[in-house]
Amino acid sequence: MLALLPSAVLADDFVGQASVIDGDTLEIHGTRIRLWGIDAPESSQLCRGEDGLQYRCGAQAANELDALIARRPVKCAPVNLDQYGRTVAACSAGGADLAEWLVLNGLALDWRRYSKGRYGAAQRDAERAGRGIWKGSYVEPWLYRTCIRANGTPSTCSDDANSHP
Repeated sequence: MLALLPSAVLADDFVGQASVIDGDTLEIHGTRIRLWGIDAPESSQLCRGEDGLQYRCGAQAANELDALIARRPVKCAPVNLDQYGRTVAACSAGGADLAEWLVLNGLALDWRRYSKGRYGAAQRDAERAGRGIWKGSYVEPWLYRTCIRANGTPSTCSDDANSHP
């Protein structure tokens, strides 16, 4: 797949100050970068906590990613382009793989369809420890987006009928 991409897209790593767009998307020097191999809840997505109350798990993922980066330079190594033309990359800050950190803290899921299980161990660890979305219930982000595209609302797409315990 990499051979099919324009060489300019994959020529250099992106390094710089990153703005967090959502839990799995950054912007560096005006380029949108989707973190490779994971899927975080959407900004509008609601999950249920261990107390059974809904909370904005997508916003939490973005806020915690922003706190982790803490204005440090982010380095992203492009992997490919997604269907929307965004650069998909493996990114790190302060030596930490951002995708792995998000999954390990229960703020994103290993997206096996793309990662081939690269973050599976981190996800199992988060689930066993009950971190982040694993404290309560959630809808997988890819299913949430499908529901929204079918004219659902954040509350109907996040309800208990669709959620993963």
